[in-house]
Amino acid sequence: MKIKTKQFRVEEGEKVDLGKKPTKVDPFYESKEHYHELLRSQVERLSDLQQLLYASNRHAILLIFQAMDAAGKDGVIRHVMSGVNPQGCQVFSFKHPSATELQHDFLWRTTRDLPERGRIGIFNRSYYEEVLIVRVHPDILQSEAVPNGENFGKSFWHKRYRSIRDLEQHLHANGTRIVKFFLHLSKDEQRKRFLARIDEPEKNWKFSAADLEERQYWDDYMDAYEKCLSETSTEDSPWYAVPADDKENARLIVSQVIAETMESLKMSYPETTSDRRKELLRMREQLLK
Repeated sequence: MKIKTKQFRVEEGEKVDLGKKPTKVDPFYESKEHYHELLRSQVERLSDLQQLLYASNRHAILLIFQAMDAAGKDGVIRHVMSGVNPQGCQVFSFKHPSATELQHDFLWRTTRDLPERGRIGIFNRSYYEEVLIVRVHPDILQSEAVPNGENFGKSFWHKRYRSIRDLEQHLHANGTRIVKFFLHLSKDEQRKRFLARIDEPEKNWKFSAADLEERQYWDDYMDAYEKCLSETSTEDSPWYAVPADDKENARLIVSQVIAETMESLKMSYPETTSDRRKELLRMREQLLK
């Protein structure tokens, strides 16, 4: 599978214009059967890499997924990570903060769920909600009791971006590799998926009035995403704007990015020392007896 993932990467310092980034590209598969074959191969590859990650116990992987409603975050996570050992992978979904969480800084609740060394952590939405939905609906800040009071101008958001960059820089320096995915869905494709959720009874549970209401803020969200990606995509913790109108294609792109990230760590299984080898041979003799 020849996917040049660099074309989807947001480079550090890039001024993002989502209107110029595709929501759909030519498929990397020739048929549904070919797609399943490619995905199965990628899942096996990720399973092997996860086992190596766990055995080497030097790094952690944090995958962050952000997107508009119906972009397919759940599907990407479910399909791409389907072959990874559940003991080595954890998924956290962040909804409206609790009363306790609101009494802490905006990074506190997600920091508690960061992955341990040797594990893959997945954030389905994340601390980035604090510069996305909160930026679109700044009234949410009233419940956070931030020190700035009602002064939520440009400097306020730049400080939040800086806090996020500082956190990710700290995590990277201590062995956590962070990869962030923005599933870039078109407004028209979202409409089609919303209609499917209404027309197909088995999908009714996925749709709510809130989804339709948030759609009215589409342009505001695109503006918030552009600013967020521009300010927080770095060399060490990059964003990938993944075309999401084609779900199958998006899954293949995401799987390739994750695999390349893990392979770049140059991991290896722990070497067996001569003393350890002698101990193993003694135990082998006992088993044979």
